[in-house]
Amino acid sequence: MDCDGCERRVKNVVSNIKGVQSVEVNRKQSRLVVCGHVDANKVLKRVQTTGKRAEFWPYIPQHLVYHPHASGVYDKRAPPGYVRTPSSQQEEHFVSFFSDDNVHACSIM
Repeated sequence: MDCDGCERRVKNVVSNIKGVQSVEVNRKQSRLVVCGHVDANKVLKRVQTTGKRAEFWPYIPQHLVYHPHASGVYDKRAPPGYVRTPSSQQEEHFVSFFSDDNVHACSIM
């Protein structure tokens, strides 16, 4: 989003969707935050109708990541305090290191 007109157009298109409670635009990060009970894919398609490139925000706050030191989590383009959303495959990989059945066995050794 480059100007006030682009920001206003995207905000108006999204705010007209049924179920949207609030819309917050951060032009510096080119980020749109939508709060409410609405399908995320519907919001994404509606923003794309304005001619703007849109994708889901790939970053989450660092304190919400279960394993913040997993490979592929840190990204140079991420804003401070955010990391890339880890895939569920990475989470399963770390969880399977230890067994609840035999607490003295470890697959890292």
